Amino acid sequence: MKGGVRKRSGSWYYYFDLGLVDGKRKKIERKATGASSKAEAEQVLRRAITEYENAGSIYEPSEKTVQDYMNFWFNEYVMVNLKYNTQENYKGIINNHINPAFGKYKLKSLKPDILQKFFNDKKREGLSRKTLTVFHTVLNNAIKQAVYPYKLINENPMQYVKIPSYERKKTTESDLKILSMESIKKINNYLTEENTFYIPFHIGLNTGMRVSEVCGLTWDCVDLVNQTIKVEKIVICKDQKWVFSTPKTSSSYRTISIGDTLTNTLKKHRTRQKQNKLKYGEFYHPSEFVCTKENGEPVTPASCKWSGRNIRVKLEIDFNFHSLRHTHSTLLLEQGAPLKDIQARLGHSRSSITIDTYSHLTEKMKNQTVDIFERIMNDVK
Repeated sequence: MKGGVRKRSGSWYYYFDLGLVDGKRKKIERKATGASSKAEAEQVLRRAITEYENAGSIYEPSEKTVQDYMNFWFNEYVMVNLKYNTQENYKGIINNHINPAFGKYKLKSLKPDILQKFFNDKKREGLSRKTLTVFHTVLNNAIKQAVYPYKLINENPMQYVKIPSYERKKTTESDLKILSMESIKKINNYLTEENTFYIPFHIGLNTGMRVSEVCGLTWDCVDLVNQTIKVEKIVICKDQKWVFSTPKTSSSYRTISIGDTLTNTLKKHRTRQKQNKLKYGEFYHPSEFVCTKENGEPVTPASCKWSGRNIRVKLEIDFNFHSLRHTHSTLLLEQGAPLKDIQARLGHSRSSITIDTYSHLTEKMKNQTVDIFERIMNDVK
């Protein structure tokens, strides 16, 4: 490859030929930064030629700003490949945090120290480790793709950035809003069969399903003979409308076995739905949703949230819908149900997620294990 150096206006410059474009050879010329002699300029030239030959178009970093790139990445990657709820989450992070912090920076100017300070400042502002983990995922994935496949910069500075340390504390029952048996009975007595929240409450308590899964449940996914519920879709709010979407992860697709208690509750509810259809006639909203209001309109996660708030106020119980998921899991763990079965019911991809979530039960389970072994030893005596 042809190239050379020359001195101009007191500074050394290097130049070399690029490839052919439309049959014409192109040349690049740059200032040999740091070179104070011809020999040093030639060293810079050799390094530049080597980098160009090894990296091709990576050689010259883009002048694109962080904001322009993040908007491009969001439109061309996030909007094409990720789920709607994730799109909305990432949009908020980009618009409210990333672009305001360094949107005016050139992408090539982003350095580890700038990015690390961003994360440290966010911790000082009181943001949780979980929130910063999502921020780190967004920035790392975006800038990593700026390196490849987009070839806008040479290296991803996020690989050197760490999430600040947080004091690790065990999750407690109050953190997860786990319901006592007394609270469960209190809520159960409060909810009549005609209450809109009656069926979602019992499905959530008996299966550990998420609110979006419960509200998205249709009768074709309920087998009252074999006593199973299939989770294969959820409902999300999109453009102010509730629409079907796919479950959270691949492991969220699952079949959950149910007992006689929930089976009988669902049988009675289906009969009530048919009676209400006759009662309302043409004013009934026909659908295959399991969770419906008296007039057939589907119950939404928003209405479940309102019902949860109502329970907190009227019954003075620290409760939200996700309490039912945690309560379901805790009751099973306390009674010695196999961890893999609980993991499958919840739709966790790994048993470690289940263990970490319910780490507050560890000591109690250890004591149970000791008691079991003691009983075995007593039989030996």
